[in-house]
Amino acid sequence: MTLPVVWPMLLVAALMTFGAAYVRGLTGFGMAIILVPLLGMIIRPDEAVVLAILMQMLIGPVGLPKIFADSDRKSAISIAACAVVATPVGLLLLKQTPTDLARVIIAAIAIAAFLLVIFSSDRPQRPGTALTVGTGIVSGLLNGFAAMPGPPVIPYFLREAFSPKAARASMLLVFFATAIAGTISAIALGVATMRLAIFAAILFIPMLAGNHLGAKAFGKVSPLLWRSFVALLLGVAALSASLRAFG
Repeated sequence: MTLPVVWPMLLVAALMTFGAAYVRGLTGFGMAIILVPLLGMIIRPDEAVVLAILMQMLIGPVGLPKIFADSDRKSAISIAACAVVATPVGLLLLKQTPTDLARVIIAAIAIAAFLLVIFSSDRPQRPGTALTVGTGIVSGLLNGFAAMPGPPVIPYFLREAFSPKAARASMLLVFFATAIAGTISAIALGVATMRLAIFAAILFIPMLAGNHLGAKAFGKVSPLLWRSFVALLLGVAALSASLRAFG
């Protein structure tokens, strides 16, 4: 893989990263869904996927003790375990998928995530075992293929059975686990290069800053406001990915 790192591209990537990390800190989800399509506008989609996985690995330990304490551990750990097993399969699929087709698929995932947030509704019941396992498997496949484990996980936790604090923490816990699995798989498959690792390290500062500001805002805005904010950014990401895929 080649990754021509130049300052204008780094600046654009840093701004994209800051915005996506702010959403992560505020909501517990959305960073990869937003970041991968946007990064795919300036680098190849397979590079964007691996870069996003590495970045989520770096940010994952931030605030981990509190995240673990606040999460619904039974559900989060079950989903994470299934996702970890499925992640290498997703990476293998990405490795075998032509670049143009990968862009189309990633754009479709971004659009689906946008629609998911727009049309999701509260459900009071706790999910059963079959839904938990299915959510984990699909999350892992999407994690490996597009660094987007969120689309199946978001509606799982956005229900009345989980408090906003528990939902946010549970999603962050799942996504850290998928980032670990994705990083190990990417190294094993030879798609994680030193150049991508350096790029991820450079973007860690804007990612940390955005995540910190988003976390500080959590709980200070109404559910309607943060849902609208996330939907807007997901819509932008979906539009950008679609333009890149079909333009």
